[in-house]
Amino acid sequence: MAHGRSALDRQAVLDDYDRARRTFHALLDEATPASLARPTTGTRWTNRQLLWHMLFGYLVTRVVLGLARGFSRLPRSASKAFARLLDAGTLPFDVINYLGPCGAVKLFGPRSMGAAFDRITASLERRLAKESERDLARGMHCPVRWDPFFQDFMTLADFYRYPTRHFDFHHDQLTLGPRG
Repeated sequence: MAHGRSALDRQAVLDDYDRARRTFHALLDEATPASLARPTTGTRWTNRQLLWHMLFGYLVTRVVLGLARGFSRLPRSASKAFARLLDAGTLPFDVINYLGPCGAVKLFGPRSMGAAFDRITASLERRLAKESERDLARGMHCPVRWDPFFQDFMTLADFYRYPTRHFDFHHDQLTLGPRG
């Protein structure tokens, strides 16, 4: 996406949040304790831990939107320097990113994860409704080593699309269905 342009289809983002919310609840509703404890494909997490990580993508988005609003008012070099600093800390980030869901699932069961998913997506929807086109075009440089969906520069519009892309990617790694 070019700098300074949002081109965000708000309804498509809302539809994606709704689809992800329905999918998340269906996964939780159909999961058994045994299937939640099963390893995932391509990660070191269990299904329960990966579900938390998928929820966390939406939680992080709220924080990143605030950062992007702030950095967008500064010279681009400020967010570029910040992104480089974060990229330099990729190894500690990876450890924390892995351990976070391992601990979180000890505190949050499936029911509370579902309720949190509803709250966070509703919050993002309310924020999106208030964003002007100008605000959606604001952005910042990102630590591209932290996530495959982070680009060097992302607008608020990009960040609103991010959590569902993250969700869909990890959804394919779950092994909750019947074993066959």
